[in-house]
Amino acid sequence: MNLPALRGHNDALVLELLRGAGPAGLGRTELAARTGLTPQAVSKITARLGADGLVAEAGRAASTGGKPRTLLRLVPDVRHAVGVHLDRDALRAVRVDLAGRVVAESGGPLDFAAGPEAAVEAVVRAVARVGAHAGPPLVGVGVAAPGPLDHRAGVMGRVTGFPSWKGFPLKGVLEGRLGLPVLLDKDTNAGAAAAAGAWLRATWPEADAGADADVGVGAASGFGAGAGAGGGRGAVDVGPGVGVGVGAGAVGDVLVGGAPRTCVYLHVGTGLGAGLWLGGGVYRGARSAAGEFGHQVILLDGPPCRCGARGCVEVLCLEAVARGDLPAAARIVGEAAANLVALLDVDRVLLGGRVVAAAPDVFVAGVGAVLAARALDPARPVVALAGAGVAEGAAEMALAPLFGRG
Repeated sequence: MNLPALRGHNDALVLELLRGAGPAGLGRTELAARTGLTPQAVSKITARLGADGLVAEAGRAASTGGKPRTLLRLVPDVRHAVGVHLDRDALRAVRVDLAGRVVAESGGPLDFAAGPEAAVEAVVRAVARVGAHAGPPLVGVGVAAPGPLDHRAGVMGRVTGFPSWKGFPLKGVLEGRLGLPVLLDKDTNAGAAAAAGAWLRATWPEADAGADADVGVGAASGFGAGAGAGGGRGAVDVGPGVGVGVGAGAVGDVLVGGAPRTCVYLHVGTGLGAGLWLGGGVYRGARSAAGEFGHQVILLDGPPCRCGARGCVEVLCLEAVARGDLPAAARIVGEAAANLVALLDVDRVLLGGRVVAAAPDVFVAGVGAVLAARALDPARPVVALAGAGVAEGAAEMALAPLFGRG
């Protein structure tokens, strides 16, 4: 038996429960019941986590006749992580605490076509900007980039239109430059992680920004156009029987009737892609290739796509965007989303990316209307804006090992 690994697993179970409980915390008895560990084991674990500064007392529960129970909570500010979104023409970096709240961010233009070496330098500078403040140590850096890529090996694939990236070991190079663990994943997978975890961040009050003026911080940092969630925070009415909402509240609890909630994150920006949150985590596929949403063919003999096929969702949608017909673009995304919903039977369809951010109501309504028209079941998925952006999702992935998630 690998006792260090078992200890780490049990510590992560407790930390994940305390993270989900928010500032109110949980008692040791509740932690034992939810983890299946003995009360003695929970006491040892929480003592160890307390000595590391990760757990503190949150007060006492109301007495039910005996001694009031001591409640424990996660200490979010004791460690931070950085998430970086490498887009084809822009870079955005965020620093988050253990609750996933953004405490600093930085962004600017990026020329992805200039090649990997230039991008590495941009990432190093961005991490330095958001991580330069005196504060808690970083547990790691998550990097979200256009696919395809090999998530496990940390190596870039043949990104359409950018041949110089093929085979570049981005994870290893950045770990050597930054001296920190680095996790590399597709931008759409990071979007799925951010969207599915938005409910968790909602259990914690906003982080205290308190950083220097060169780095943008605060509530807006999670929801601007760069974040991929966009404005237009109100609900959109697309007709009876279609659930539509925005942000963290639309995502709700991860568990539904004891089963993990499922969702797809659809990213509409310089390209189209999907991130799949299935079975309680990001689904990547055997070769990290799941989620190539934009390259479904929905118009035989349609216009040529940069992938080499014709009539792909991506080329049809982006042509509609280029001619200023955003309602048509939304309907095209909706048709492709309906195919995905029919295959996977998901609870949520979450939308993000700069194109969605420019017209959130149009996309939520347009996608929702198509799903309603094509629904085969009365219980239709909710269509919503994602509650956070790709950089936040990359940071969430960097935090995942601490909470027992890969």
